[in-house]
Amino acid sequence: MRVLHTSDWHLGHTLRGEVSREHEHAVFLAWLLETCAHERADALLITGDVFDSATPPASAERMWFEFLAAARRASPAMDIIAIAGNHDSPARLGAASAVLRELNVHVIGGLPRTSEGAIDLDRVLIPIGGGRGLVAAVPFLRPVDLPPDVTDPLEAIYAEVLAGARARRVAGQALIVTGHLYVAGADAAYLSERRVSIGGVESAPLRLFPPEIDYVALGHIHRGQRVGRETIRYAGAPISLALDEAGYRHQIVALELGEQPIEIRQLLVPQAIEILRIPRRGAAPLGEVLAALDALPPRIVDDQARPYLEVVVSLEKPEPKLRVLVETALDGKRARLIQLHVEHTGDGAALGDRVSARRLAELDPREVFLRLWARDHTEPPGADVVAGFDRLLAQVSGDTVDPEAS
Repeated sequence: MRVLHTSDWHLGHTLRGEVSREHEHAVFLAWLLETCAHERADALLITGDVFDSATPPASAERMWFEFLAAARRASPAMDIIAIAGNHDSPARLGAASAVLRELNVHVIGGLPRTSEGAIDLDRVLIPIGGGRGLVAAVPFLRPVDLPPDVTDPLEAIYAEVLAGARARRVAGQALIVTGHLYVAGADAAYLSERRVSIGGVESAPLRLFPPEIDYVALGHIHRGQRVGRETIRYAGAPISLALDEAGYRHQIVALELGEQPIEIRQLLVPQAIEILRIPRRGAAPLGEVLAALDALPPRIVDDQARPYLEVVVSLEKPEPKLRVLVETALDGKRARLIQLHVEHTGDGAALGDRVSARRLAELDPREVFLRLWARDHTEPPGADVVAGFDRLLAQVSGDTVDPEAS
């Protein structure tokens, strides 16, 4: 039985709140459709954060439903299971679940419960591959999903689901368990992967997933990785969701179940848009940065794959026209500026580090200014900057300044 595991699509995402990722998502989804057919996948697992927000734009929802329709046409027998992540609205993602089940697409938004309050195992435990596999589809768990008055509600939920799976599992049937959470030991190095608490617990212990589980399909961490053992894996996000996620290749996971040991492969996702950084590491003086920008390739007409660009400049003194200089250098170039960052060249010391034996109130205002300047800049302020500070100080204090003296 062949299963593909993907996660954290974040449809509707915009880079730094401005740049649409629709082209990149369209390229990924087209590739995923081809991969499902090429791999002859029996099932496709999507482990949360289908959308980037609880209220995705109409274009993102259209992309989601068009993908499901295309997947059903391209791979009619393939089971599709999707769970909600912390970015998704359980109600919105699961709104069409009853209709989608008729198409063999199972979407688990919130944790479903029976009228008696027990977990609805008929919804959570889903046979795949004609019964050769059983998926325990546990979504991201919100406070409303958690049982009250339980010391460890996360562990209680997984224990109840696994007990139900054991009761239903038949001999030779592969067991897959899903989750959208942070598992202790995972590498969450990026700001876009903020930890989310479930029942007051920020990291789930590995003991949630006993060895009897053939594969644990996880979502939430954007870099694909295994945690603890080979069969507990984050698929990772298919595109870089922040500039600092450009340092690794994105992937989905392909599983071959039914044989021992299980075969696991990482399938690299084609990168639709390159992320550039000038300089490649650290920061560079303005002159070097402008020269590197001038060497970039020229713009191509109607280019949807223009590289994203992050520029990091080191400054020894303030440069009020920095952005104008950078944007002018980029005029006519193919790359598009996403982030301009300045790294100061001073010693970085806080004012309190500089003032040991003297109280701050005892310092002359100009001395405070000069000490703070030295924190960010190696080059001392020019005479015009000092004169401007003196004029500002005089205005604040109500004094007058002799124009000849300044």
